[in-house]
Amino acid sequence: MQRPTGPTFRQTVERTELVRVAGAHDALGGVLAQQAGFNAVWSSSLEVSAARCLPDASVLSMTEYLEAAANMQKALSIPVIADCDTGYGNNLNVTHMVHEYEAAGITAVCMEDKLFPKLNSFAAGDQTLLSTEEFCGKIRAAKNAQADDDFYVVARTEALINGLGVEEGLTRAYAYAEAGADAVLIHSKSKTKDEVEGFLAQWDGRRPVVIVPTTYPEWHVDDITKAGVSVVIYANQGLRATVSSLRTTFEAIQKHGDTTHLEENIASVKDVFALQRLAEWQALESV
Repeated sequence: MQRPTGPTFRQTVERTELVRVAGAHDALGGVLAQQAGFNAVWSSSLEVSAARCLPDASVLSMTEYLEAAANMQKALSIPVIADCDTGYGNNLNVTHMVHEYEAAGITAVCMEDKLFPKLNSFAAGDQTLLSTEEFCGKIRAAKNAQADDDFYVVARTEALINGLGVEEGLTRAYAYAEAGADAVLIHSKSKTKDEVEGFLAQWDGRRPVVIVPTTYPEWHVDDITKAGVSVVIYANQGLRATVSSLRTTFEAIQKHGDTTHLEENIASVKDVFALQRLAEWQALESV
């Protein structure tokens, strides 16, 4: 049985007006995102670490994050973009990262300009940025390391996360584009879209812009497109929905003592078999 194949992330960006990406931490979540119609899957460091009940604070190793992303990509015919935090260290680590992710079939990675070890952008704590020139060096290292011209490097600036303002975000994003980044990601933890809109209003369009509207969820995709965004990532909604659903389900079983009341509202075993492609695997027995 052949694994699914599909376009690279670069091809997806070039062919799609607005690339809509869903966060996931395993192949099952990735497949459900693809079935829902998303164009790509974000292998989220928050989701992957949370699935281990560990903080998103550079606790897991590159190998552990890579395994999660590779398992997703094996099951999908849409591309995975891997959230690679700060690149797992210095330029040597970034070079190794690109070699390993590219060899695993991942066609896009994203790095952020914070110090290693990093802390999740929405957590209270140190969000100090690496210098612009040092991060440009990481971008150059990544682009020099890739074997395929199609490989895609997204440079994420945390200037707004660190309270440095739109102008600093623009300055860094322009520098990252000049260093070779294929796209820039502008991140914000504001409760409104104003900061990101301010960035987009001044951005000259030299590279595609990626956003992650976690804290400003009311921004509709039509308006996001009009504002000039190329990629929108719904980075953790799947994880948060899973937490709520499992908590509700398990508490209900404990409360009622049986599962009769749940059966109409949860997936059937037959549905799970379909997601596993069980019939295709069983067909191999008669080959």
